[in-house]
Amino acid sequence: MRTLSGKSERKGIVYAVLSYAMWGILPLFWKALMRIDAGEILASRIIWSFVFLSMILLIVGGVRDLKNVFSNAKTLLGVFLGSLLITTNWFIYIWAVNSNHVIETSLGYYINPLFTVLLGVIVLRERIDRWQILSLLLGLLGVIVITVQYGKVPWIALLLAISFGLYGLVKKLSNLTSIIGLTMETMMIAPVALGFVVYKQMEGTSSLIALPLNVLILAVLSGVVTAIPLLLFAHGAKCVPLSTLGFIQYLSPSIALLLGVFLFKEDFTRVDFISFGLIWLALGIYSFSRKEFLNSRLKKRLLRFSFH
Repeated sequence: MRTLSGKSERKGIVYAVLSYAMWGILPLFWKALMRIDAGEILASRIIWSFVFLSMILLIVGGVRDLKNVFSNAKTLLGVFLGSLLITTNWFIYIWAVNSNHVIETSLGYYINPLFTVLLGVIVLRERIDRWQILSLLLGLLGVIVITVQYGKVPWIALLLAISFGLYGLVKKLSNLTSIIGLTMETMMIAPVALGFVVYKQMEGTSSLIALPLNVLILAVLSGVVTAIPLLLFAHGAKCVPLSTLGFIQYLSPSIALLLGVFLFKEDFTRVDFISFGLIWLALGIYSFSRKEFLNSRLKKRLLRFSFH
């Protein structure tokens, strides 16, 4: 039994690593679509994500679950809010990558776990220990360093962290699976996306006109590159301990940071290094405190089990 469990966990880790690695190299994909306006890339991503996810649901037989969502007004409201937040997040990310701000996007996803902790405290009234408070203060200090030195707030990073953090909160309060949730979210916003594409075509300002076939194929594949890492993550998360998953999540922004510095040759100054260093330290402290918390919970459960 233990061997099977170990095999399942190893497989889960592979799935999780693959999902975060794919999210990490997404800047390469969006850079390949630079000829297309950011708004039209977003519209293509929404439309083709909905098409691809719907096909998967038809194959696995999840259409009934999709229909059940329409019978619950509260769930529909959550889906609507989720669709607005993920659309905002996707647009900022695509625009930032294609405007040579890949490093700042990685900063946003490093900040995100800390912002999620803050949301948990403010909205869900979750209690945090002194180490987690320290991690939040260090993360804030990292943002302040960049703001003071450059004389501007890192809006891209903050907006990505805030939009994705709020999206995570909405998903946490929802009882939908990842694939059902994202299918519903893209379904809600797809008519607007399609209308935007048609409007740009009729106006004659569409950047999709006269594009090479290979670029158009990539635009269609935007739905695939959205869905596949999500499905891998959904499978991996079931088998991997939360503490392990907490470390793996830093793979994505780390890959993006490396791409920004070494491939796209974006500036990474001493100030950036200090700021990132403070946030890395904050994440290390947070991850350590989280692991200790999870281990203590596991010990309590084992003790409770042994006494019964």
